[in-house]
Amino acid sequence: MNTTDRTPADLLRSALAADPARPLVTFYDDATGERVELSVATFANWVAKTANYLQGDLAAEPGDRLALLLPAHWQTAVWLLACSSVGVVADVGGDPGTADLVVSGPDTLEEARACTGERVALALRPLGGRFPQAPQGFADYAVEVPSQGDRFAPYTPVSPQDPALAVDGRELTGAEVVAAALADAAERGLTEGSRLLSGLPYDSWAGLSAGLLAPLAVGGSVVLCRNLDRLAADGLAQREESERVTHRAV
Repeated sequence: MNTTDRTPADLLRSALAADPARPLVTFYDDATGERVELSVATFANWVAKTANYLQGDLAAEPGDRLALLLPAHWQTAVWLLACSSVGVVADVGGDPGTADLVVSGPDTLEEARACTGERVALALRPLGGRFPQAPQGFADYAVEVPSQGDRFAPYTPVSPQDPALAVDGRELTGAEVVAAALADAAERGLTEGSRLLSGLPYDSWAGLSAGLLAPLAVGGSVVLCRNLDRLAADGLAQREESERVTHRAV
C-alpha cells in the first residue's frame, strides 16, 4: 500500500505497479474441483473490463447502488473492485428492489428480478463459462465483458469520502474500507507476501476482508475457498502446504 491509497481501487493500482506477476487470488470450488489462479495483472484486467462494462454499457454513475448477490468467488472479488473503480456502492446481499442495478449468481435470479434497473447474471461456471442460454431479463456477464477495454478511466473521479460498500447493515466510504482492511491485516499479522486461506462466505465484512481486502491492502494474496466443507479431512492441510499458506480464516 502507498500513502496515497484511499480507495480499494487505489490498492489494486498500487499492487499492479509493485508486482503485476505475483498471485493475488487463487480460487477453489470444492464442489466442482475448480481451481483458478489470478495474478495481480490478470485480476486487474478483469476489473478494468468489468468497470468499463459497468460505466459504459450499464450506464452506472458514482453513487448508484448495485445489489451484489454473489457467493465467495473470484468473479465476486472482481465486481467489488470494479464498483470501487466507478464509484458505485456495492451493496452485498442488498435488496434488488431498491437498487439501481443487480448482479446475481444462478441461485438468486428470482430474487434479482425485483430490480427495475439493469440486471446481470453470472453462471459461476469453471473458467468463467457462460450460461447455455442467458436467463430471460438478464445480460450474461461472460458474454458481455470479455470484449470490453483492458484499461479503465472513470468519467468522474471517485472520492474516497463517497459511499463504497454496504455490508452488515452499515455503509462504508472508500477510505473507511481501506482503513478497516489495514486494521484487519494488522490484527491477523498479515504483511507483504502473506498468503491467507479463507473459507468464509462473502456475506459479511469478515468474509470480504479475509477473502480479498486485507491481503490486498498489505501486498499479500488470498486462497479463496468455496464449499470447503466438501474437502476431505486431510485435504485442508495438503492445500495449505501446496499453496504455501501462512494464515487461515475458516
